Parts: sequence; structure tokens; C-alpha cells
Amino acid sequence: MKVVRLYCDEMLARLGRWLRAAGYDTAIAESGLADTGIIAQCAAEGRTLLTRDRHLAAAAEDRIPVLRLTDSSLAAQARALRATLAIDWQRAPFTRCLVDNTPLVPAPPDMAEQVPPASRTAGGPLRLCPECRRLYWPGGHVRRMLARLELWNLP
Repeated sequence: MKVVRLYCDEMLARLGRWLRAAGYDTAIAESGLADTGIIAQCAAEGRTLLTRDRHLAAAAEDRIPVLRLTDSSLAAQARALRATLAIDWQRAPFTRCLVDNTPLVPAPPDMAEQVPPASRTAGGPLRLCPECRRLYWPGGHVRRMLARLELWNLP
């Protein structure tokens, strides 16, 4: 499987979180980071820049891989990434932290007490972000998100 490392500018932060939900290593620009800093970070980390900013795309064009998305709709952006970069929206769902992009690890069994009782009885894997300590479990929100990821994979 080809390693795809992505970088979303501030305008595409929401798309970036969905890419993380699908299992892609996706950095998201910090608020106020200058274009030169974004380009430098992409170059240093071997990332493809995703942006809606035509000026940023033009500045980055000959220096790093860049894809300028023109649509403001999340679903249209998801379809564009599928068509252009062959993004598989069901690649490895819920294996990265949505907040800080760190790969998740299995959570210790004693952390199950932190999960709401209804979700605990439903079962499923508990995952933990070793960086921010956020706990992830397969609740109803996960089923809704998986349905959206599946929809984005349709031709």
C-alpha cells in the first residue's frame, strides 16, 4: 500500500479530520501559519498540500505536490480526492486520532469504565491516542461516520 501523507490548509481543516477518520496521515495547518511555513512543512515531511487557496497553490506549485480543490462542499471535495489521489475512504477507519493525527493503540481494559454504559454493552474495540490520551469507542457516531465514508467511496 502506497504511503500517502497529506496536509490540509486552514480552509480544509474539516476535510483533514475526515481524512484522519479514514486512516490517512493528515497534518492540518495551525491557525495563522504563513504560506511559506506551510510549504516548508510539506517539503520537510513529504506531504501533498491540499488547499482551496489559489495563491498558496501557485506559490507551492513547483516546490511540492499540491492539489487545489475548487469546491466548498465536503462531499465534492471527498469525491475529488477519490478521483485525483485515489483516496480510499474505507482504508483504515478510526486508526488515527482526529485531534492530533497520532496512530491509535488498543486501550487498556480498565479504561472501559470511561465509556458510556450503552456503548460499553454494544462492545467493539476501545482505542487510545497515546499523545493526547483521548479514548475512542464504536458508538452511534462511528456508525454514521462509517456510512458517510462508504458513500464517498462509491463511483
